[in-house]
Amino acid sequence: MDPHFVERHWDALPNLRHLRDQGTFSTLATTTPPQSPVAWSTFSTGLDPVQHGIFDFVHRDPTTLQPLSSFAEIRSPDYHFSIGPYRLPLTKASVRSFRHGTTFWEILAGRDIPVTVIRMPANYPPPVHGGEQLSGMGTPDLEGTFGTFTYYTDDPLDIARAVPGGRIVPVVVKDRRTKLPVQGPPNTLRRDQAPTQLDLIVDVDAAAARLRIEDQQFILKQGEWSPWIRVSFPLIPHLASVAGMFRLYAKQLEGGLRIYRTPLNVDPYAPALPISAPPGYSRDLANRVGPFYTQGIEEDTAALRQGVFTLPEYLEQSRMVQREHDALLRDALWRYRDGLLFFYFSEIDQNSHMLWGRHEAELLATYKAVDTAIGKVMSQAGDAIIMVMSDHGFAAFDHAFNLNTWLKREGFRTDDASRSQAYAMGLNALYINARDNAQRDALAADLTRRLLAEKPAITSVTRLPRTDNPFEPDLIVGYAPGYRASWETALGEAPDGIVTNNEDAWIADHCIDADAVPGVLIVNRKTTVPDPRLKDLTVTILKTFNVPPEPGMKGRAVY
Repeated sequence: MDPHFVERHWDALPNLRHLRDQGTFSTLATTTPPQSPVAWSTFSTGLDPVQHGIFDFVHRDPTTLQPLSSFAEIRSPDYHFSIGPYRLPLTKASVRSFRHGTTFWEILAGRDIPVTVIRMPANYPPPVHGGEQLSGMGTPDLEGTFGTFTYYTDDPLDIARAVPGGRIVPVVVKDRRTKLPVQGPPNTLRRDQAPTQLDLIVDVDAAAARLRIEDQQFILKQGEWSPWIRVSFPLIPHLASVAGMFRLYAKQLEGGLRIYRTPLNVDPYAPALPISAPPGYSRDLANRVGPFYTQGIEEDTAALRQGVFTLPEYLEQSRMVQREHDALLRDALWRYRDGLLFFYFSEIDQNSHMLWGRHEAELLATYKAVDTAIGKVMSQAGDAIIMVMSDHGFAAFDHAFNLNTWLKREGFRTDDASRSQAYAMGLNALYINARDNAQRDALAADLTRRLLAEKPAITSVTRLPRTDNPFEPDLIVGYAPGYRASWETALGEAPDGIVTNNEDAWIADHCIDADAVPGVLIVNRKTTVPDPRLKDLTVTILKTFNVPPEPGMKGRAVY
């Protein structure tokens, strides 16, 4: 939620305006860098990035120098025994968060204060002793990605291209019938880790299709979405399987076949990954409200970016997500008695990436939907403290800066990152290779001076204090509004050209200079801190419940 957008549209946001009039509206200083996993980790723990250890969406693996997710890692079982093609675990696999520190809701739950935390970003896997939790951004789909859609098509123009964030599957319709492969997760019980698979049989008749998978049958008309389809992928025939679910969109049935499939989501009724705490909480939620997206980022911006969705189709998928959020929120409000309730709305963030500056009315509709949800909270809250906050704002993304290409031009980077003096990976991070601290300091000073001369693209360079965290970068590069690191930079690549025009459908971002994209704070209390920061909110929440902050938390109470 962007504070300047809110200020332009107060008349269209009556509930936010009423909350402001009751208390305070303020900008909210975000973290450096202003990236979602970094900022939400600071809000969750009250710690700065060098303390909680999250610096970017993408971290550099210190051993291989390859990119890896900053959210969590899966640890395979330590012991196995083999039989035929199978390799069976004797111990359990586990998922470990890279985030350090104790979350404020763990602290509250430890004092027997009721806590419900729904879709907190960067909270995968949710800590065991933190009340009722459903994980949010950072939760993978069942294939282990952050969301890989599938597009079935018989159009040769579609088949001929690659689609980051998804896959195109060519199909042949014969006598009005085709078989669509539904690729499941890797079979972790097999030596070769071969992907599991089910077949979806489609019979097309005029503008409708009859679909069969396992023992389920349903009819889908052109332009319609299916309900959630729950399936089981066999690992060992008749002995072991893993549950998942997906939805289908019949984009075209007449004159050609075009069917979109959502990423394969973890089934909340029978979760194969630790998406909630206690483990049965996702099942209880689904029993009350029905199935819902469990992957961390629900809106499929990749399908719009790759031309699989039109903008109206993307917005309809986003509205589906909003309807699920409404159901989850209604359930949470119905069950709330006292304590802490946290609820995260993703739609403003994801839609801002795709609509900012070009589709004002459509983006405002998203804000209005969240405003309506906040009105429902206000109508049931009594005298409770209500805090609306966002971790950052937004800016246009018109130009991409290829930081590794710049480093090569300046003589710091070679094709081999391990033999380079410096290289970039992630959206703001820059790493230095040096033989000692003196050389590192000299390189950091030289890089800072040269980067700040790259006007108008770069406006700040922040040096991080060295710790023993192997993922910590040396410098954080802050870009001006209108600029951002290129997608290639995030993966450590160095394409041609230093500054290129952004031709992507992803037209806005926030991974720039933190001062340019403050977040929002609206609270129905008068605040006493004129320049609140994310970590101030953490301390404020604890003090609201008369709970002292943990050592290391440097926040101030804002009311």
